[in-house]
Amino acid sequence: MRASTPLPNSSRVPNRSHELSAEEQSVYRQLDPAKIPQHVAIIMDGNGRWAGKRALKRFLGHQKGAESVQFVVETASRINLPWLTLYAFSLENNLRRPKSEVSFLMKLLKSYLVGNVKRMNDNNVRMAYIGRTHDLPQEVQDTMQWASESTAKNTGTTLTLALNYGARSEIVDAVRTILTDLTTEAHTRGCSVDDLLGAGALESLDEPTIARALYTAHMPDPDLVIRTSGEQRISNFLLWQIAYSEIFVTDRLWPDFNGLHLLEAINAYQHRERRFGGLGESFTDEDLNNLEPAEEVAAEIKDHLIPKSDAKAESKSEAKPDAVLTRR
Repeated sequence: MRASTPLPNSSRVPNRSHELSAEEQSVYRQLDPAKIPQHVAIIMDGNGRWAGKRALKRFLGHQKGAESVQFVVETASRINLPWLTLYAFSLENNLRRPKSEVSFLMKLLKSYLVGNVKRMNDNNVRMAYIGRTHDLPQEVQDTMQWASESTAKNTGTTLTLALNYGARSEIVDAVRTILTDLTTEAHTRGCSVDDLLGAGALESLDEPTIARALYTAHMPDPDLVIRTSGEQRISNFLLWQIAYSEIFVTDRLWPDFNGLHLLEAINAYQHRERRFGGLGESFTDEDLNNLEPAEEVAAEIKDHLIPKSDAKAESKSEAKPDAVLTRR
C-alpha cells in the first residue's frame, strides 16, 4: 500500500506551539522553526523490555507504547511537522512473533484507530499506511480504511504507520511494479519487452523511476530517523529512503518516549550539518585552494602504507632495467 498524495505546504497550517507543555516549550524555543524537518521517521522499540523491567506481561508494554504514539503525534502536529512515519509492525514481526502476540497487536491497532480518530481530527492529523497491508486481517484493513477516510480532509501532519512492512520487500514490490508496467506497455504497443529495452527503456530506468514505484512515492525522504531502546541498527526500515537521513539513537524505551523527547531529537538534528556527500556549507573555495596537490598526498599515503623494506625493494626493482626490453 502506498501513502496518499501530498497535502498543501505546511506553512499554511496555523502554528499551535502555544499548546505545548511548559517543558516542551522550553525546548521548542531553542529550535529554528524554519529548520523543522519535513519528515521524521521513528523505529519504535522497547515495548517488551519496558514491560519486562517491571515484571509485567509484554502486552502491557504494547499498550503503554500505543499511548506514547498519541503523545508524539500531538506534539508533531503542534509544531507543524509535515510527515511523521512510525514503524509499527514489521513483516518480520508478523512472521516470527508468537501468533498470540500478533493477534493482540492487531486488536491493539484496531482499538487505537477507533479510539483516536477524533483526536486526530482535533489535531488536524491525516492517517496513511505503507507496507503489505493486504495481508493483514480484513477487519483490521476495514478499520484502517475507515480511519484514513475519516481524516482525509485534514491538512496538518500526515501520520504514516508502517504495517506488515519490510524495506527489502518494498524494493521487491517496486521492481515487480516496474516490470509489470513495462510488460503492459509492451502489450499496448504491440511489441515485445525486448523491443522496449532495445528502444531505451533500460537506460531510462534510474533512481527516480524506482522511487516512484516505492510505497513512499508521494512522501519526502526522512530527514531524521529516531530509534528508541538504544539498539544500533536500522531493522529493515526505509532502506532506500534513509540514504542521507540523520540518525538519532536514544536509550529510552518507546513507552517512556513522548513529545518532549521528539523535540530534543529535533534539536540535536538542527545542530548537525547535512552534507549529502559534499563538503558542507562551512567549506569554502579558499579551503579548496589550500588543499595539498594530489601528487603530494599520494606520495604521503604511499610512505605511510608501504613498509620501508618494501619501499627499498620496490625502488631497486624500478631502477633495474628490464633485460628483455634492453636486449639488442
